[in-house]
Amino acid sequence: MQEDTSSSTNRKAFLIAAPTSGSGKTTIARGLMALLVSKGYQVQPFKCGPDYIDTKFHTAVCGRPSINLDTFMAAPEHVCELFAHYGQDADVCIVEGMMGLFDGYDRDRGSSAEIARVLDIPVVLVVDAKSAAYSMAPLLSGFINFRKDVHIAGIIFNKVGSERHYQMLQEVCSDLDIECFGYLPKDNVLEQGSRYLGLDYSKLPESKALTELIERHLEWESLIKLSVRRGRTQSSLPTDSEFAPCGQKTLIARNTESFSFLYQENIDRFEHVFFFDPETEVPNLENIDLLYLPGGYPEKHLGALVSNEVCRQAIKDYAERGGKIQAECGGMMYLCEKIVSDDGTYPMCGVLPYTITARQADRKLSLGYRRFMFDGKEYRGHEFHYTQFMVSGITNPLQHSACQVYNARGESVDTPVFRYKNVLASYTHLYNPKL
Repeated sequence: MQEDTSSSTNRKAFLIAAPTSGSGKTTIARGLMALLVSKGYQVQPFKCGPDYIDTKFHTAVCGRPSINLDTFMAAPEHVCELFAHYGQDADVCIVEGMMGLFDGYDRDRGSSAEIARVLDIPVVLVVDAKSAAYSMAPLLSGFINFRKDVHIAGIIFNKVGSERHYQMLQEVCSDLDIECFGYLPKDNVLEQGSRYLGLDYSKLPESKALTELIERHLEWESLIKLSVRRGRTQSSLPTDSEFAPCGQKTLIARNTESFSFLYQENIDRFEHVFFFDPETEVPNLENIDLLYLPGGYPEKHLGALVSNEVCRQAIKDYAERGGKIQAECGGMMYLCEKIVSDDGTYPMCGVLPYTITARQADRKLSLGYRRFMFDGKEYRGHEFHYTQFMVSGITNPLQHSACQVYNARGESVDTPVFRYKNVLASYTHLYNPKL
C-alpha cells in the first residue's frame, strides 16, 4: 500500500466520465481497478445508472460486488448512504459514469455529473482523441467550465496515435491549466466484443495486457493523490437499521446469462437468500417467502430452459397455490406461455397467458426509466429489451395492465404490469422493490 487510507476523510474516490459514450470509460475504469488491486489496494467499484453489465466487469476485477448509483431510482440521500456503506472498508472508490458526463433523463438530472455533485467527488474525464489535437481545447474548456459545482480533476486521452500526438494533447491541458493523467494508445487489445444489450460478458477478458498499458501510460499515482473524497463525513454513514436486511427467505434464479441482471443492493436486502439455476436445477419452493426471477437472456438458452420441465412445473404450481413471485423482463418472459424464436416455439412456465417473440424480424427497442404505483407503493426501475408480446402473429399488441406505467418525465408508456394471484411481473427491472 502506498499511503495510509484508514480514515474516512483520507479515503480516495473519483468518478470516471467522458464527453460521449464510446470514449473508453469502461476500458479505463476496468484497467485502473485491476492495476490498483494488483498494487494491494482494496478497490470498491460503483456504476452510475441502471447498468448490469459493466458491473460484472468491475466485480470480476475487484473481487467485490459493484454497486449501482442512480438518482432516478433512489433519492440522493440514499445514493450517499450506498456509497458510504459499500465503500467504508475500501482504500479507493472508483465510480464509472454512464453516457456523456452531463447526459441525464432530463437535461443533466440523473447524469454522471449529478452523481459526482451528490457524492462530492472529483471527475476524471476520458476523451477520445483519435481525430483531433488542439481542437480539444475548446471542447475540454466547455466541459471544465460548464458547471462549477462539478470538479473535473484531470483528463485521460484515449486512442492516441503517437508520442507526438500526445505531446500536442498535453499542450491543450497545459493551456487550460488542467491535470493530464496520461493516455492510452490505439491498440486492438483494448477492443471488447459487443452484444445487442451491451458488452459481451459471457467470457470476461483477461486484464493483464490492459493493466500493463495503464501502468505504462497513465500517471495513476498522481490521480490517486488528487482524488480525495471531499465533502462526505461520518454523518453520511447509514445507521444499522437503514441497511439491516429484512427477514424474508428469498429464492433467486441466477446463472451466467439467462437470469443474471441483479442489483447487489436488492440481494443484500434479504437476510436469507438462496440461489438456483433454472436451466439445471429444481428449486425447493417449500417455506420460502419470495421467488425472485430477474432479467437476463433467457431467449439465448431456450433449449436448456425447456429441458428442465420439472423446474418449470414446480414454479407454475408454486404460483397457482399463491406463492409470491417477483418477475422482471427475462423472468417475466420465463413465466409466460411460450417464447418464439427464429428456431421455433418453446414452452415456458405457463403462469402468464402470453407469447413473447424473440425473432430477429420482430425486434423493437424499448428503453427508459419506468415508475408506477401499485397497492399504494411506488416502484421505480428501468426497461431495456428488444423482445415483444405477440398475439395471433401480431407483435406488440397492448396488454391489460394492472396499473399505468410512466417514464422519467411523467409521460405514460404502454409497458404492462401483470398481477396474477401473488405474482407481480413486468418488463421493468425494479430497483430496491417494495416486496
